[in-house]
Parts: sequence; C-alpha cells; structure tokens
Amino acid sequence: MPHDRAASRRGFIQSAAGMGIAAAAPEPQLPKVKFFKAEVTRLIIGSNPLYGFAHFNSILGRLMKEWMTQEQRLKVLKRCEEVGINTWQVHFDQDSVADLKRYRDEGGKMNWLLLGHGEMMKNPGLIKDAVKLNPIGIAHHGSLTDERFRAGEMDKVRDFYRMVQDAGVPGGISTHNPAVVDYVEGRGWDNDYFMTCLYRVTRAPEDSRREFGEAPLGETYFEKDPERMCKMVRQTKKTCFAFKLLAAGRGIDPASRIEQTFRFVFSNIKPQDAAIVGMWPRFKDEPKENAAAVRRALASLGA
Repeated sequence: MPHDRAASRRGFIQSAAGMGIAAAAPEPQLPKVKFFKAEVTRLIIGSNPLYGFAHFNSILGRLMKEWMTQEQRLKVLKRCEEVGINTWQVHFDQDSVADLKRYRDEGGKMNWLLLGHGEMMKNPGLIKDAVKLNPIGIAHHGSLTDERFRAGEMDKVRDFYRMVQDAGVPGGISTHNPAVVDYVEGRGWDNDYFMTCLYRVTRAPEDSRREFGEAPLGETYFEKDPERMCKMVRQTKKTCFAFKLLAAGRGIDPASRIEQTFRFVFSNIKPQDAAIVGMWPRFKDEPKENAAAVRRALASLGA
C-alpha cells in the first residue's frame, strides 16, 4: 500500500523531538564534488548505525537496532536531506532495499552509494538487480577485500568491480588497509574509486602483534591509522570516500573533537574526495550538528 507523503511528513515533525531533531526549513546543500554523473556532498550519511552495526559490542548493536526501526531510519534520512546532505551510503540487503524504495516513494532524493554486502558477495548476479535501483557506484565490501588481500585472492576483487562496470555503474574497492590501495595503484587497476576506512579495523591479531607487540581485544583503532590511510588517499588520483572518521563512536568525546576530526580529514584528503559518517540521533540532532561542523571545517580550509 503506498504511503501518504503528507501524513508521513506530519509524523516526522510530530516525533522529531523524540529523536533529538528539531524540524526546520531545509538548509542549502553542503559543498559538493563531481562523481561521474552525480554531484555528491562532501558529507555522506553512512549505514552502519541505521542497521545496528555498532562496531563495538553486541549489546550496543542490539540497542541501536531496537530503536532504529524503519520509521526512524526514514526520519533520519529525511533529516539528512533537510540539513544539506545529498548522498546515502548503504550496504545491499533486503532491509536496505526496502528502505530505499519507501524513501523514494515518499519523495527522497539523495544519491544511493552502494556497498556490496552479504549475499551479493556470494552471488554477483545480484549486481544486475542492484543496478536497476540506480546506485551512483557499487564497491567491493571492505572486510572481504582485506581477507582476500591476505589470502592472495585480489583477482576476485578485480572481477567484482569489473562486473559492476560491465553493468554500467562505477565500480569501487572498499578497504580498511592502506596496503590494499598501494597494491591496486601499483598494478594500475582500473577501478573507478575507493572507499577508505581511516582505521585499520581488520588487522589480524598476528598483524597487531607484529606491529605493536600485542593484540587488543576486538577491532583495532590506533591513533596514527588515519594518517597512514590519508597518505594513500592523497597518492591516488581516484576519488576516495573516507569512512569511520570517528572510530565507530570512540572519537566523539569531547564534542570539540568531532569538528577537529572533520578539519583533519578534509585537510588530508583530496578536494575531490568526500567523507562518510554514520549517525544515530537518539539523543541529539546529529545530522544538523555534523553538517554544521563540516560547513565550518570546509570554510576554515577555504574549500
């Protein structure tokens, strides 16, 4: 049954306060960069918090997912549009596709930047189904990229993005490891773009022990990781979408650190690049605050 757009809008306004969001007139779009046929704002909303991928522990993940119903996800996406964000990066699965269709049915206009995920990585035939939904790009999933890099199976990564290109969409490679970017660029591969995690969270325990003498519990977030990845971002001419800027929430305190991080990122990636940030506005209007912080950071850099 089609959704009543006016009713949906009224419901958004009425419940905005419960999300820490104050409904307001739409703001101008953030500064944009050209990405093939699309224009992409330099701040992109990511998908992990929308679907309970906390990258911290299972309890936080369950709490995220419990609150982030489809209704809430749609409110967050619409709020991102209101504050000037025009692109949504999301993984490919049944829930995200259902959200996309409803979002568009209700008038949503954001670009859809897709990350290959789950079943698509096992069944590349799903690329053709995804292309029908008009993504502006499809990237090989980062964790699987890193696994295949360690296993010496990077040809599978190349095969995937070339199938995307053959389907008529820009094909990218997502990774958490700067060495992957170095490997791909050193061999002159023809991928169209990268998604580059600022923290190498896929380090195997033996990698951490070799580099630092010990291995942490869980994912690794080392303070110099962003510098290491940004160095590789600047060395490639291809567009890069930097993600996990705030270390999956570990870098949000104190609040001043958020804007400092945006300034660091935008001064250390290329002018053609953009940043992906996950948002979970349960307690405050994160889309508005992040958009404002990005505007100030870019203005301070003359960008």
